[in-house]
Amino acid sequence: MKHLSKLLLLSMVVLGISSANAQDANNPWAIGIGTNAVDFYPTGNGAPLSNGMFDEYFNTGDHWNILPSVSQLTVGRYIGAGLVAEIDGSINQIDQFGDRSVNDLSYYSVDGSINYSLRAMLNNGWFDPVIGVGGGYTWVGDQDSDDIENFDAPTLNGSLGINFWFTDNLALFVESKYKHAFEPEMGQHFQHSAGIKFMFGGTDTDGDGIYDKDDECPETPGLPEFNGCPDSDGDGIPDKDDECPNTPGLAEFNGCPDTDGDGVPDPEDECPETPGLAEFNGCPDSDGDGVPDKDDECPDTPGLPEFNGCPDSDGDGVPDKDDECPDVAGTVANNGCPEPTAEVVKELNEYSNTVLFDFNKATIRSESEEALNSIADIMKEYDHTTFHIEGHTDSVGSDDYNLKLSKERAASVREYLVGAGIPADRLTSEGYGETRPIATNSTDAGRQENRRVEISLVED
Repeated sequence: MKHLSKLLLLSMVVLGISSANAQDANNPWAIGIGTNAVDFYPTGNGAPLSNGMFDEYFNTGDHWNILPSVSQLTVGRYIGAGLVAEIDGSINQIDQFGDRSVNDLSYYSVDGSINYSLRAMLNNGWFDPVIGVGGGYTWVGDQDSDDIENFDAPTLNGSLGINFWFTDNLALFVESKYKHAFEPEMGQHFQHSAGIKFMFGGTDTDGDGIYDKDDECPETPGLPEFNGCPDSDGDGIPDKDDECPNTPGLAEFNGCPDTDGDGVPDPEDECPETPGLAEFNGCPDSDGDGVPDKDDECPDTPGLPEFNGCPDSDGDGVPDKDDECPDVAGTVANNGCPEPTAEVVKELNEYSNTVLFDFNKATIRSESEEALNSIADIMKEYDHTTFHIEGHTDSVGSDDYNLKLSKERAASVREYLVGAGIPADRLTSEGYGETRPIATNSTDAGRQENRRVEISLVED
């Protein structure tokens, strides 16, 4: 007993610095081997807990029958809710039967019990008190003899023990069991046990040290702090909850990074390296016009969505970048610049119809200069418009001659207007001879109308 006390003290010191688990659903099976001591003395008057029952409880020298070898084997199975079903078999040699000395009576017992662990109430530490109740059968004496000291009987048992868990699978156990025999001659007695208990049967499919029952990722090696799930990118968020498991990220973004720190995680950020706004999926809007820079053709100037972020200063429907007259409202057809209306074109042709030429020549008569100057003044108001000058004749004369004469007369008008200050690249001319009459060539009046100069607009 002196050596046993030292062993218990050493175990307490070691266990105080060790982490451990008790028998549970992860390791449902346990096998124990140990030694046992049988004490027939401190049983009082035969009734449990009667006066005097524990008076000699610790008198190991006078009353305990100890077989100093492996003399007990236990097998236990966890059944849930802290309960363990256990069966054990023991052998011993009885030299002290109460206060009587006997001569090496054999002792055999087989017992079954239901044990309840109090460890969960003590914060699941290494210290694991256990209480149990059960029954068994005990044989004492030489069963092949008719000696009076041969007897056997069923027993009703109650036990109190402690498991000291060294590791997840190994414990030192001590137990004291009261056995109430249903045979008066046998008497009531205690059986004390001590030994080593091995726990096994747990399944750890992925080998990460966490049993499948508690492993939220039982087929993938993981970490204890994540209940057996891995954290591949080491960002503190297990892969099963990490939307970006291979890239370190932030908890508020479910493990995804926010490289530019704009509050929009990279997978949702269309501009992940440039701080932007949530409403534009993480892209900036430098000019604040409601069009993100990536879609804004004028990112530094507030503009309109319909013009891809570019402004239309004159409101003519042509964005400034394409508007040749950005400060004057014009037409889309004329690249944002104003163009002559039908009334203006009509006025131009009223003047051009009064232009006269010398007979069968392209020379402009002097009395036509006033009309041509009026035409030039109107054209100067539309400095982004190209005008086309057309020459026409009547049907008198050959076709070739009339075509040549109409081209020369149109060219004469163009040359005069260029001299009056109209840029040459804004004027074109062409002659059409007698091919486009506007009146009959059968009368002098009709032929007079057909000999004309017309001005039209050149459409881009």
